[in-house]
Amino acid sequence: MHSLLKRQLAKKLRGGLNDLDLFLEAVNESYENYESQMEMLQRAMKISSNELFEANQKLRDEAESLKEVNKNLQSILDSMNLDPELNPKKVRFDSLQYIKQQSSEIVRINKQREELLVHLEKQNKALNEYAHMVSHDLKAPLRSIDTLINWFMEDNKEMMDSKNLQSLNLILSNVEKMDLLIKGILNYSAVEQQSKDNKWIDLNVMIADVLITIAVPDHVTITLKNKLPKLLGNDFRFKQLFQNLIQNAIKYNDKEAVLIEISSSETAHDVLFEIKDNGIGIAKVYQDKIFDVFSKLHNDGKSSGIGLSIVKKIIEFYKGKIWLESQEKIGTTFYFNLPKNHGNT
Repeated sequence: MHSLLKRQLAKKLRGGLNDLDLFLEAVNESYENYESQMEMLQRAMKISSNELFEANQKLRDEAESLKEVNKNLQSILDSMNLDPELNPKKVRFDSLQYIKQQSSEIVRINKQREELLVHLEKQNKALNEYAHMVSHDLKAPLRSIDTLINWFMEDNKEMMDSKNLQSLNLILSNVEKMDLLIKGILNYSAVEQQSKDNKWIDLNVMIADVLITIAVPDHVTITLKNKLPKLLGNDFRFKQLFQNLIQNAIKYNDKEAVLIEISSSETAHDVLFEIKDNGIGIAKVYQDKIFDVFSKLHNDGKSSGIGLSIVKKIIEFYKGKIWLESQEKIGTTFYFNLPKNHGNT
């Protein structure tokens, strides 16, 4: 048990069970900085996401500038083929001077781009390390609270009234929610920290393992419409990818018979996957937001708001893309593609 918590319990529980309110206050005071730490972590991750978006926008703007430079260079090269009678010396001098200026501009833009990418990579690494460290630090007091509350309830169950039980169960419920959130943050930060060693993975076998892990309810039917391919990649990332999408399809479904279909098709360069469900669907206005970190459409305490952002991060890690089609009360289909050569990432 946390040393601070021990001291406060020893001080405040001298009156035994009658001091249950003081006991709850001791738990609260011992970890009063818990929410502020989590809010700071969430704020840091959101700020980083905004910075990455702005940086990507800047890179797109610079790419457009390079296109304009190339267009101007092509114009100059074309002008060098003019009729020699049209003042060839002037044409040659102006063209060479302009090419020199534009070449210098290309070098400057490329250097700036490389510096920006290095800066973003360092920032992202620091954020992942921070998230990992803080999440681990938060798990220890959570375990202490959970153990202590369960121990207290077991030893004093005959003496507690409904109000006492309600207060303690509320604490346990909040501990469970925070544990879910911390696990999500750890998984999110672990996507790029995983080994880049790749192996051939039979997705049919892997999905069968995933279904055992998540304990699919009896009213849920999951069907593989075709035999899925083998892909070269990391086992942890692929399991996180499919597990989050399947759990999402199960969780947000109000039908008596839940139907989930998984299929794939191949092109010359990509494998396209579809995961279709008959769930509650997603309103059009939210479809661009569901992949954001900590984005939750339903405030039911069952979601960390990180699952789909992990999915997107894994797919983008392998240079793929994800999108969806959805109708409210009808269902949702997630599409994502993975390049066949992504195993070299």
